[in-house]
Order: sequence, then structure tokens, then C-alpha cells
Amino acid sequence: MFTSTESLYEIFKKHPHVFTDTRQLVKDGIFFALNGENFNGNLYAAEALNSGAAYAVVDQADVVTDQRFLLVENVLSTLQELATLHRKSFNFPVLALTGSNGKTTTKELLYKVLSMRYHVYATQGNLNNHIGVPLSLLRIQPQRHEMAIIEMGANHQGEIALLSNIARPTHGLITNIGKAHLEGFGGIPGIMKGKGELYDYLSKKKGTIFVNTSHELIMEMVSKRRAFGEIVFYGSENSASKPVLLETHPTVTFLGNNGKKISTHLPGAYNFDNIAAALAIGKYFDVSDDDANEAISLYQPDNNRSQIIVKGSNTILMDAYNANPTSMLAALEGFDKLPASHKIVILGDMYELGEATEAEHQALGEAIARLHFDQVILTGKHIQHALAALPKAYYFPDKFSLHNWIMDNPQHHTHFLIKGSRGMALESVLNLLPEGK
Repeated sequence: MFTSTESLYEIFKKHPHVFTDTRQLVKDGIFFALNGENFNGNLYAAEALNSGAAYAVVDQADVVTDQRFLLVENVLSTLQELATLHRKSFNFPVLALTGSNGKTTTKELLYKVLSMRYHVYATQGNLNNHIGVPLSLLRIQPQRHEMAIIEMGANHQGEIALLSNIARPTHGLITNIGKAHLEGFGGIPGIMKGKGELYDYLSKKKGTIFVNTSHELIMEMVSKRRAFGEIVFYGSENSASKPVLLETHPTVTFLGNNGKKISTHLPGAYNFDNIAAALAIGKYFDVSDDDANEAISLYQPDNNRSQIIVKGSNTILMDAYNANPTSMLAALEGFDKLPASHKIVILGDMYELGEATEAEHQALGEAIARLHFDQVILTGKHIQHALAALPKAYYFPDKFSLHNWIMDNPQHHTHFLIKGSRGMALESVLNLLPEGK
């Protein structure tokens, strides 16, 4: 007998913890047996129950042996429907956040700022897709939280529309439009359309959006959708929030909205955009300038995103969580301006560029050639297309060769920028850099 979403929600209220991986078992929780190309979660349902789960949601009738198995037509759809139903149980602000670059850093800054005044739930890690967003929503506790920040990622059109209909945001922010996921979106116009699905939803629902006036493409997207409940511009001289960037080396220093000079742990001018968004949204929700500044000044980046790591005599800017042509160029230009005597860049492939893969890596090489680094080290299959403009660069087709070179050529008193797409996992380089001197 099939279980309805409404019946499942009554069970969820008594067991308000869900999980999809038996390796991350939640005792007395509900296991959702998701299926994929290379796995069948139904086959692990009994294991989840035997290990302490209260129920298992499955869509394969032959695995059902007792009433703890909840049979549905499709586990993923049921997970999404359950999250949507749960979303309807709270009326506080839900801020949806998307964009080509800076989503996670902006989310973390927003969480720090808004938490100075409210009990805030924010997407944990990178749970920002068609599975992660429902899981995030189901972790929100209406009796405890007063606000939620939901990060939304997408690599093709229609995905943000789906996530918006599940999360039902009241407020929204698109950080920027850049060359990310070109393979799925099909170029900048496709990215604008795909990310703009958040604007489409909020325009229809008369929601509130926050807009950085310095981003021309974002302003263009807003101009085509004027039916919002409220548009909050920031960054311009007549905006309520207008922090001023003072310097970026070694990290961002800015003048806050109250005129005070604030130092941060975030490198690069590109991170000032993330800071400006957090300040603007904090101000809108009545977080004091002093509290907002304190939250941002104390924020420490982690998880290989804009991390500054000192190891021996070396300083490493670890930005290896992800990479696309826009973020790569921004990081390189910022690193180029760093006042350091010896600078080395270690760069890996940029993924999901589709037909633009060769051209974008070639353009990256040409951009690097205009900058000033003591050594350029490249690794990966695609980034070899950058070599035409970089005859003096070291190139390693795989990380094994890269690792050997680093161990055979220890560097000291050097600043490193390490950046590549997530699949490259270039953080492995960190353990090979020397400790001493």
C-alpha cells in the first residue's frame, strides 16, 4: 500500500530527521532510498532499519517486509514534496541565494551577519541541488528558527525554477553572472535565463530581491522584471548600504556603513562583493552596523574556499573548491596584485565548459601571460590548451607527476595560489609543501 505525502509528513513530525546515506545514519530518523545511475537505495533500506532508522521510504515493492517500509511511487519526488509541505509550515523570511560565483561564501557571511540578531538556518555544506535543497528545508525547525538562507545551485535551465517552487523563497539574491556550467546552460544568455528563474519566481510572488548595482548583467535582468514586491539596491552612492573597499592585500579591508575601518580574513577584491551583499541584507533586516562589521571581521573561510594557510615560510591561498573562467580570472588578477617577492600559481582544469572547453582554457593561458608570476604550474587534461601562450609553464598531465615535482623542488618564502575545479582536488598539494625554513 502506497504512503501519501500527507501521511508521511505526520510521521516526519514525530521523527523529524531524514537521511539518504546509510553511512551517515540518523538514529530514529527516516531513510530515503534514493536511486541513481550507479546505485539503488532500496537495497540498503533494510540495513538502515536494522541500524536504528525508524522508517525507510522506498519505491520498490519487493523490498517491503514490514510496516517500517513506506512505499511510494518515487522516492526523490516524495522527498521534494515532503520538503514543500514542510516549507508551508513556517512564515518567516526565506532567502534564496544563487549565482555563478561566490554563493557559498556569501551564504556563510549572511549567516554570520543575520545570526547576530536572529536564529538563522542556512544550507549546510553544498546541499544546494534538487536533493540538497529538500534536505535543507527538512532541517528547518519552525519552533526554533526565525529565518532561513537556502543556497541554490544549478547547471542547466529549469533547475532554479524547480528549487524555487520547493523552497518558496520570500527574498532572493543572485550574486553574479559568470562563465560557470557553460556546458549545461549554453553560454551567458543561457546562464542569465537559468539563474533568472529565481527572479521569475519572486516577481510572480511579489517577493523582495537584493541587487548589486555594479553588476550590469544583473541590472539588465532586473530591468526586464519589474513586478517585484520590493527591489533593494546596494553599492551605489544613494543606497542604504554602501561600504567602500579600501584594500585587498593581504586581505580585504573596507569602510563599513558606519564609516569604521574593518579588516577581514578574505582575500581578493572579488570577495568584497560577497561582503557587500551580506552588509546590505543585514541592514535590511535591522542588524546593526557594528554587529554586521563584527560578524564579517570574525569570519574565517574554510573548506578550500579563499583560505589563507601559512605553512613554514610559505603562504598559500587555497581556493581549490571550484573554478570556472570568471572565478579563475578574478583569483589570478587578485593574486597578481599581491605584494610578494616570489609567487607561484598551481592551476587545474575547469570542468563543465562543454564546447567552450578548449577556447576557455586557451583564453586562460593568454590572461596568465599578461600577469606576473614567477612560476606557472598546470595540471590536468584540459588546461594543456593554455600552454600555447605559456611556453615557460610547467605542465603535468596528472597529479601524480605534479606531486613528484613539488616534492623534488621544495619552495620556500613563496606565495602560492592553488585553484581548480572540484574534481581536480588540488588541496592534495598542501601536504607536500615544506614545513620548515
